[in-house]
Amino acid sequence: MSALLAPEDPRASALARRDPVVKLALVLAVSLAVLLVLDPVTPAVLYLLALGGVLVGARVSPRALAVAHVPFVAFALGQLLVNALSRPGTVLAEPGPLRVTADGLEVGTALALRTLLVGVLAIGFVTSTSPVRLMTSLQQNAHLNPRVTYAVLAGYRMLQEMPREWDVLRAAHAVRAPLRRDGTPTRSPRVLLGTVFGLLVVSVRKGERMAQSLEQRGLGLAPRTTWRPSPLTRGDAVLSVLVLGVLGLVLRTSAAAGLLAGPGALS
Repeated sequence: MSALLAPEDPRASALARRDPVVKLALVLAVSLAVLLVLDPVTPAVLYLLALGGVLVGARVSPRALAVAHVPFVAFALGQLLVNALSRPGTVLAEPGPLRVTADGLEVGTALALRTLLVGVLAIGFVTSTSPVRLMTSLQQNAHLNPRVTYAVLAGYRMLQEMPREWDVLRAAHAVRAPLRRDGTPTRSPRVLLGTVFGLLVVSVRKGERMAQSLEQRGLGLAPRTTWRPSPLTRGDAVLSVLVLGVLGLVLRTSAAAGLLAGPGALS
C-alpha cells in the first residue's frame, strides 16, 4: 500500500506525499462546510469529485474503494430510509402502513450523499497516510504533546497486533476444547468468552509493558528530535488551494443555480 512507503519515495501516490495534518485539516474543512447542506445535488457533485480525486490521487483500486464503502453505504441507506419514512410532506407512496414523502426523500438523499462524501474523504486519508508520519506531523506541525502522539501510535500498534493475538488464543483454546463428533473444536459461548477474556489480559499486560518502555526512554522529559520530519511543502499549499477552491466553486455555483439548501429544508 502506498501509505506504507516513505514520504519521499517516488512510487508513493500524490496524496501519500502530502503532509498528514494538511490532509486531516482539509477533510475536516470539507466535512464542516457540507454540514448544513441539505440539498442532494451539491453533495452529489462533491462526492463524485472526491471519488475521482481519491482514485487518482491515492491510487486506490476500484475494488478496494468499493469494499471500504460498505459501512458508509449501510449508514447512508439507514439515513435515507428513516427520513423518507418519518418526515412530513407530500406523500409519494404508501406501501402498507408506511408512508414515503417527497420532502423526506429529498432530505434523506442529501444526508446519505453527505455521508458518502465524508466517507470517501476518510478512505482517501486513511489509505494515503502512514500512521507514523501522521503522529510525527501532529507533533511537529500541529504542536501536539509528544506524550499524546506516542501514546496514540502505541495504541494503534496494539490494534494492529490484535487479530494475530486473537488467532493465537483461538488456536490455543481449540487444542484444549472438547471436540465435536465430526472432530472439529466446539465454538460454544463459554469458549468464545474465554478467548475474549484472554485477549483482554494480553492487551492489558502489553499496554503496561509499553507504558514502562516509554517511561524508561524519558518520553516528554526533554525536547526530542524527529527521525523523519514532515515539513510543509509547496505541494501541500497547492493541494489546499485546489480542494478549497473546488469546494467554494461548487457551493457558489449551486447557490447561483438556486439548488443550495440549508437547514430551512427541515422546516
